[in-house]
Amino acid sequence: MYNLVMQMGMIYLFTGNGKGKTTSALGTAIRAIGYGKKVVVIQFMKKRETGEKKFFQKHGYEFYQFGTEKFVDFKNPTEKDKQLAKEGLNFAKEKLKEKPFLLVLDELNVAIAANLLSVEEVLEMLSNIPEETHIIITGRYAKQELIDKADLVTEMKEIKHPFQKGKPAIEGLDF
Repeated sequence: MYNLVMQMGMIYLFTGNGKGKTTSALGTAIRAIGYGKKVVVIQFMKKRETGEKKFFQKHGYEFYQFGTEKFVDFKNPTEKDKQLAKEGLNFAKEKLKEKPFLLVLDELNVAIAANLLSVEEVLEMLSNIPEETHIIITGRYAKQELIDKADLVTEMKEIKHPFQKGKPAIEGLDF
């Protein structure tokens, strides 16, 4: 008798306080694109002109942002912040219907930590991913429930950072 359990795509989770979560996710996206795979990138809590946004859009790849230009106040997020995060999650659900090879949900962990989304609604979405689709979730503060759900978890650990010496972010390296 065959096991009729539905296969699901893989879930990768990049978290931790070190640099490299988004960079790793986008590097994986570029790798998939190189093989002709359909990739969708959705950034939560961001609406800025970054190098990655410029690259993906210039070359005609799907790259979307759901956030404002301001940083979210974790202690007092606005209704607009919450609304945009919900729109981003609903948009991700719609994109899953297209069965992309890879769906990147950048800063989703932070959106949950800031109480813009609940871990339960994200887990509900992740329980319905097509077998053809793989998901990468990034951001600090990953909830244990998402760590448990993921197939691969990488924690980026900060050992040393130029910010500690007051050095600013560098265009092209940090954003």
